[in-house]
Amino acid sequence: MLPPGNTESFAKWLDLTMMVIPRGRERTEAEYRELFEAAGLELTRIIPTASEIHLIEGRKA
Repeated sequence: MLPPGNTESFAKWLDLTMMVIPRGRERTEAEYRELFEAAGLELTRIIPTASEIHLIEGRKA
């Protein structure tokens, strides 16, 4: 998940890689919430891990 603002983050390097190679991208929390809502889901929580990876939990809205 991308941190807000212009902070240095490994996720931003992943974002660049995903845009160039598989045409994907990293998203901010707000963007994930919009994506979930558009799919008829509710983002219930975001769980940080010891790394820069986050687990995103959702359910049917």
